[in-house]
Amino acid sequence: MRKSILTTLGALFLGAAATAVLMYSVAPQGPANAANTDTYKQLNLFGDVFDRVRSDYVEAPDDSKLIDAAISGMLTSLDPHSSYLNAKSFRDMQVQTRGEFGGLGIEVTMENGIVKVVTPIDDTPADRAGVKPGDLITHLDKEKIQGLTLAQAVEKMRGRVKTPLVLTVVRKGRDEPFDITVIRDVIRIKSVRFRPEDDVGYIRITTFTEQTQKGVEKAIVELKKKIGPDIKGYVVDLRNNPGGLLDQAISVSDTFLDRGEIVSTRGRNIEETQRYNARSGDRVEGKPIVVLINGGSASASEIVAGALQDHKRAKVIGTRSFGKGSVQTIIPLGDSGAIRLTTARYYTPSGQSIQAKGITPDVVVDQEVPEDQKARTTLKGEADLPGHLKSEEGEEKKGSSAFVPKDKADDKQLAFALAMLRGVKVNSENSTEKKTTIAN
Repeated sequence: MRKSILTTLGALFLGAAATAVLMYSVAPQGPANAANTDTYKQLNLFGDVFDRVRSDYVEAPDDSKLIDAAISGMLTSLDPHSSYLNAKSFRDMQVQTRGEFGGLGIEVTMENGIVKVVTPIDDTPADRAGVKPGDLITHLDKEKIQGLTLAQAVEKMRGRVKTPLVLTVVRKGRDEPFDITVIRDVIRIKSVRFRPEDDVGYIRITTFTEQTQKGVEKAIVELKKKIGPDIKGYVVDLRNNPGGLLDQAISVSDTFLDRGEIVSTRGRNIEETQRYNARSGDRVEGKPIVVLINGGSASASEIVAGALQDHKRAKVIGTRSFGKGSVQTIIPLGDSGAIRLTTARYYTPSGQSIQAKGITPDVVVDQEVPEDQKARTTLKGEADLPGHLKSEEGEEKKGSSAFVPKDKADDKQLAFALAMLRGVKVNSENSTEKKTTIAN
């Protein structure tokens, strides 16, 4: 079994700040360089400010909350994906990565003091209530979010099952904010869904939890039974998949590869470089694969798409992905929770970093969007996030379309993929490549 369930690659989970013990710094005995001396001076400055706040603030502050805020501020100043989890939030995150948690069913981040929806999770209360990717949530039950941390806002979203929460939403294309009422429920993430599309197997992966690889294995077995030996190939749909666990992204990639590197991760020090390789055995026995991505496909999704694309094992079609090419490691802190710290960048098998650039599809197919939804179909990508890690080389690229129609009859990206797998010459007015085929 692959190791690393504590390494995550997704959009921000529903987390919170945490408590810790303040340690006053004392300069060590003996010689120290100027950099260390400056660091100790700054730590002593922090202690002085902490003491002054405790003694002189107009009301007696809660010491643990002060420390929580200080630690949270330190981590969030690094990049958009580093954060601090108190004991409760750490437990919640562990439950979530197992594929079951309580809440609304949305992946969120913070942008300019406002909670922004990365994507609603399929078939959850938020999804059913009409929450959309890119929505900005300004109020919860009529109370302003601005001024709260992401963790505090998320904590307010949690509550007893079957209780309502009113979200005030600002959406591109609508002149005024409006309210959406969502009924809280237990969120059981079925991260893999599948169905036969006549002679093609369709596998949708919504997120990468501890159950994802098992779900993909089950999907392949069931699709082979239902379609039979004449199956033309597989569509692996990663659109609007915000990411998840690194080991699951590796395992899913390994399912479709027979050999070669899947991904490498590189930290600050050269000795921290790790490479993950495929093991012998392609579970779909060389059948053609098309991977669907869009502007909502992030991180773990991009690892899978990048690995299959670089090995020419699959054609990748859709629109450019989100561009999150960093790895976060969950570091437990005993009873005080954990920190989620960006510890490495990841690289596709060809050695490319997709940080702030994303995966460019082999065939770009823009999905037709209804007029009333055109204003909000382009999501901001990693390159748009304040404080993001910069691209190591090359031009950074902004977000792309993330619209996926509810009715598969309107889904031109899926139709394009199915035609490719069936060996039909494709001439789509919405694609940048004409007459593309995949031979079985």
